[in-house]
Amino acid sequence: MNTRVPILPKEAYLSQEWFDKEQELLFSKVWQFAGLMEDVSDHGDYTTAQVGNYPIVVINNNGTLKAFHNICRHRGTPLVTGKGKLSDFLTCPYHHWSYDLNGQLKGVPERNEEFENLVIDKICLHPASVDIWRSMLWVHVEPDAGKASDYFDQVLPHLGPHQPEKLQEFPEYSTRDEINANWKIVVENFMDVYHLRYLHQKTLYMYDHKNAEYGWDGPHYWFYEPLSKGHKPEMTLIDHIPEDKVGAYVPMLFPNLGLAESESTWSTFHVIPVSPEKCIVETRTKAMPSKTAKLLGSAISWLYSSTEKSDDPLNSGDFMQEDIYVCEAVQKGMKSPLYSVEHTANRGESTVRTYQSKILEIIEGT
Repeated sequence: MNTRVPILPKEAYLSQEWFDKEQELLFSKVWQFAGLMEDVSDHGDYTTAQVGNYPIVVINNNGTLKAFHNICRHRGTPLVTGKGKLSDFLTCPYHHWSYDLNGQLKGVPERNEEFENLVIDKICLHPASVDIWRSMLWVHVEPDAGKASDYFDQVLPHLGPHQPEKLQEFPEYSTRDEINANWKIVVENFMDVYHLRYLHQKTLYMYDHKNAEYGWDGPHYWFYEPLSKGHKPEMTLIDHIPEDKVGAYVPMLFPNLGLAESESTWSTFHVIPVSPEKCIVETRTKAMPSKTAKLLGSAISWLYSSTEKSDDPLNSGDFMQEDIYVCEAVQKGMKSPLYSVEHTANRGESTVRTYQSKILEIIEGT
């Protein structure tokens, strides 16, 4: 077999059957990103996540994090959506069954008249697992999944020296993009080293792509490249990053959470599957604490080279728009009866081939 051609068939990017297998066999078996620890810092705070076929809710109950499957035990209705704050109960919007913050059923309207022999004390929400790793919330559909660090710590030596818990989030720079492409195309683009010096030659000029270092630790991809010679960052540097460690650390934590850790910002890049040909990418950004986001100035260009949208994404000055354009273009190209990939770059796209092999191993058990 030619090792320079893709591993996955194009059906993996177009087929509902493939998509359904991924939800069942991939996302439901690994730790999944659910937000930042600040989302559930106080009693009653909650946030939700969709993990494969499982809706999950994370709750702060007097300082202890609890995770449950976000389905009412009556008819399966999600109890809450998004994120917010609870008093002391989760109440189903459909029939008002209510649960305390430990997941125990506490109230059923008209129980004596409508539900004979219903024993409330025996009904609880199904538990899941939650953990904090590097200030991020992680959830697992199994109640006894252990610690997230057991899954991620193997890649820790190749991540940036950032301490995200010491940084301040700037919601003004959070984004949410709906992309008309399979989620794997977006992930593969994220780790495609070959395209950096071509597609992004004007928007990511501040980094030395030729001296990039990258590899794998277990299922996780890591990447580092230094600043271009002579480039002086406009933004306030993160004060706990040693001078000899300055640069861009851009790992992809398997299977779908990218990090963008630079000399001035720390960001999450969450690729959320929606359908075989659609996904959502949500980003959140932290930087040195400041009283005003204006101090970030134009130097936020590490994450977004321009806050202005353009009709021509390839001339927008925004590398995110460049990436969205090419991901959607690749998705369209796959529908052609003549679609094929004759070769992939020996080194620059080896990361894509490795990633595809890891997906194939899970989906087909090879």
